[in-house]
Amino acid sequence: MIEEIRISDLGVITEATLPLGPGLTVVTGETGAGKTMVVTALGLLLGARADAGAVRAGAASAVVESTVRLAPGAGATTAVRAAAEDAGAVLDDAGDALELLIARTVSAEGRSRAHAGGRTVPVGVLAGMGQHLVAVHGQSDQLRLASPAAQRTALDAFAGAELAAALGEYQRTWRRHADAAATLRELTEHQRERLREAESLQAALEEIDTTDPQPGEDDALRAEALKLGNIEQLRIAALTAHQALVSDGVDDAPDVARLVDAARRALEAESGDDEEIAAAAKRVAEVGYLVADIASDLAGYSARLDESGPARLAEVEDRRAALTTLTRRYGSTIDEVLDWAATSRTRLDELTDDSSRIEALQAEVAEAETAMTEQAATVTALRAEAADRLATAVSSELTALAMKDATLVVRVEGGGEPGPHGADEIAMLLQPHAGSAPRPLGKGASGGELSRVMLALEVVLAQVDPVPTFVFDEVDAGVGGKAAVEIGRRLARLARHVQVIVVTHLPQVAAFADRHIRVLKTSDASAGVTTSDVSVLDAEDRVVELARMLAGQEQSATARAHARELLEAARA
Repeated sequence: MIEEIRISDLGVITEATLPLGPGLTVVTGETGAGKTMVVTALGLLLGARADAGAVRAGAASAVVESTVRLAPGAGATTAVRAAAEDAGAVLDDAGDALELLIARTVSAEGRSRAHAGGRTVPVGVLAGMGQHLVAVHGQSDQLRLASPAAQRTALDAFAGAELAAALGEYQRTWRRHADAAATLRELTEHQRERLREAESLQAALEEIDTTDPQPGEDDALRAEALKLGNIEQLRIAALTAHQALVSDGVDDAPDVARLVDAARRALEAESGDDEEIAAAAKRVAEVGYLVADIASDLAGYSARLDESGPARLAEVEDRRAALTTLTRRYGSTIDEVLDWAATSRTRLDELTDDSSRIEALQAEVAEAETAMTEQAATVTALRAEAADRLATAVSSELTALAMKDATLVVRVEGGGEPGPHGADEIAMLLQPHAGSAPRPLGKGASGGELSRVMLALEVVLAQVDPVPTFVFDEVDAGVGGKAAVEIGRRLARLARHVQVIVVTHLPQVAAFADRHIRVLKTSDASAGVTTSDVSVLDAEDRVVELARMLAGQEQSATARAHARELLEAARA
C-alpha cells in the first residue's frame, strides 16, 4: 500500500504531499488543473520513461517520492522485498509492516535517477517492484491482464483450490516427463559420443590398473630417490657420528660412550653419601643407554645403505617415470589420479549400461505422457468451468457499468502442446454487443470502455488475484447518471480488498471516496506562472467540490444540497 506521495516541480505542481492510506482515494479538479500529474508521478515511481517536458518550467528537476507499506506475509511483499534487498535497499521496520522509501528524479535535461531504500538503483528495479505493487488502468496505459500469461494466472487464481491441486499434480508429472525425456534424448542423440567416451575411459583405467599406483607413492619414491642420490654423503655422516659416539677401541681418542661411562662411575662411587649425586648418576646412566641405542641405530643404518645401491636407485627412477606418466594425464598427484579413476569407473559403469537405461527411460516417458495427458484434460475442464463463471460475473458487472450489451468471453482451448502450465490456450475477449465478434482486450473498445472492462475484471478478481494498489484514470469517461453511481459503488467494493486511487470528473464516483484530494490550478497572468495546489478535503470542502462538479456552481445551495444527498447515498 502507498502511504503517501510527495511531488516537487512536476508539471504545474510546485510542491504537494498526497496522504493516501487504505480504501478509496479520489482525485478531482478542473480540466487542466493537473490531476493527471498524480498518475504521472505514480508512473515515474513505477519505472516509466522519464520526460523532460514533465519538469515544471524554470525548475532544475522534478522529484517524486513515496513511502510504500508492505504487509507481512503478502505475496507482493515477498517479491518486492527480494528485489529491494538484491539492489541493496534498506527496508524500515514499522512494527506490523515494512516500509520502503522509493524516489525518482528527472532533470530538465531529461536525465533520470531512481532510489530505493536510500540507495541509488537502476530504473528497472523500480519497474520490477512496481508490477507487484500497483496496477494502473488509464486511457493509454498497458493492461495488467493483456498478456496470455497474466490472463491464465488470473483465471487459475479465480478457479480456486481444486484447480490448484490438479495443476500441481499435472506439473509434477510434467517435470518428471521432461526430465526423463531430456535424459533419453541425451542418451540416444549422443550415443556415438558416449561410446567413444566409454572406450577412452576404459583405456585410461586399464593404464592406471596396469601401473597400480598406491596412495602417496609418488611422495614416498621422491624421498627415497633423494636419499639414494646422496648415499655416500649419508654413509659418511652415519659412520662419523657412530665413531664419535662409540670408537670401538680403534684408537685412544675419547668417544661419547666412554666419557659418559666415566662420568657415571665417578658419580656412583659417591652416590651413597648424597641423594642428589645418586640421582645425577642415574640420569647419566640413562644417557649412556641412549648413546648406545643411537650408535646401534647408526650402525644398522650404515649396513642398510651398503645393501642399497645403483640398482635400487634405477628401480625407483623407473617407477617414478611410470607414475609421472599417470600424473601428467590424470592428475597432479597420485592421490588425484586415484580419485579420477574412482569417478571414471562410476561414469564408465553408467555409459556401459546405456541400453538398459534407454529401455527404462522409454517406459517412464510413455507412462508419464499418458498420465500427463489425462491430468491436462482435468485441468482444462476445471479451467473451462471457471472461465464460464468468470465471464458471467464480469459480464454482469459490465451491465451495471453502462455496457449492458457487452460480454466478456473467456476462451479455454485444450489439447495443445503440454507445457509447465498445462496444454491450454487461454484468451480473454470482449464482445462489445450482440452479434459482434469477440476481440482481444484492448482492441475495438474506447479508453473509457476499456477502463470499465478492467474495473469489472478487477472487482471480480479482487479477492483472489489482487495487487496492493489499483489506479484508475478517467475510468468513468463517457458515462453519467446511474452508470456513474454503479462505477463508484464498484470502486468502493474493490477498495474493501485493496487500495484504490481514482482520477475522476464525476461527482457520483467521488462521493464514494474514503479520502478526497482536490487539485486546484491558480494562474498569475502578470508573472506568466501557472501552478496547482493539492489538498485533502474535509467534509464541508467535499460538499463544495461535489457541488462544483455537479453544476459548476459551488456556492449554489441547490447544488450543495444535491452534493450532500450524493454523499449520504454513498455512505448508505
